[in-house]
Amino acid sequence: MAKNQKSKQLGQVTKPQAGKDKASEPKILLADDDSVSDESEDHNKGSVIDDVSIHDRDEDESDNEKSVSDEEELESHVSSNTTLRVPTKEAFQSDGKYHNKQRCLIICSRGITSRVRHLLEDLRTLIPHHKKDSKIDINKNEKGGIGSAVNDIAEMRGCNSVLFLECRKKQDAYLWLGHTKSASVSGLTSGPSAKFLVENIHTMDELRLTGNCMRGSRPILAFDPAFDEKEELKLLKCLFLDVFGTPRGHPKSKPFVDRVMGFYHADGKIWVRNYQIIQEHASNAKEAHQEKKLTGSDMKTSLVEIGPRFVLNPIRIFRGSFGGQTPFSSQLYLCH
Repeated sequence: MAKNQKSKQLGQVTKPQAGKDKASEPKILLADDDSVSDESEDHNKGSVIDDVSIHDRDEDESDNEKSVSDEEELESHVSSNTTLRVPTKEAFQSDGKYHNKQRCLIICSRGITSRVRHLLEDLRTLIPHHKKDSKIDINKNEKGGIGSAVNDIAEMRGCNSVLFLECRKKQDAYLWLGHTKSASVSGLTSGPSAKFLVENIHTMDELRLTGNCMRGSRPILAFDPAFDEKEELKLLKCLFLDVFGTPRGHPKSKPFVDRVMGFYHADGKIWVRNYQIIQEHASNAKEAHQEKKLTGSDMKTSLVEIGPRFVLNPIRIFRGSFGGQTPFSSQLYLCH
């Protein structure tokens, strides 16, 4: 019994406890030693994986932001450099209302001849947006003269353009075209105005031409290429457009275009003609095929003169209404 007890004691002494000894033994790590605990390695591996995933996510977000910013810069650069304009609104559609409220005063002086009076009536027929008044009888000695009287009548009648005919010695007829004082806006002066000598007058009743058009229809104004080359003719073209061009939707006008009014410059003068537009069907299939090949339509279009016809010889162009500075004076007309 004593031997067994001693051997047990010796065994207890000689057999070290594994758990306690491992915990109590110091751990010495050398500089070149790779031995690291498994727990620390697992923990470090988990933390490294988390750090890598977060870093990758941050890089992806930064790349997305860079790509978006680059696309915005490219779009702004393209939009600033391109000349193409994308229409944001639909095409203009007329509502049929009267917006361009142009009114032309057509009057004459006393002492005109019968031919000039018939010409005046023909012009009133061709210009449906006109307003008329009685004949003017003003002495030249009065203040302002006949120009001041015409401007006052135009202002009372609400007209912004004027066509005035006068005769001297019952022989020579003079035509005035211009903008009156009622057309001035925000302190701008009235004008310009132009004075013409009217020659070779032929009225509708005198000519008795076969052309005919609807009363009050809107005309197509055709100008010679010279009206786009010379400065004085450009100004006269604007006056002709305001006086003879019928506004869209005027109460006294018809919504039809069946005539052409031509202005041609030759020999220093302006030749005025009025034509009717006629469209006819071809008499046979061969003519219809030829017409469609030339013009794109099987209808045959032709012009027939209506009248009146007259010639305007420009004398002077004034900066104001019936007076002012003279930007242009004709050298062919030496009487004035």
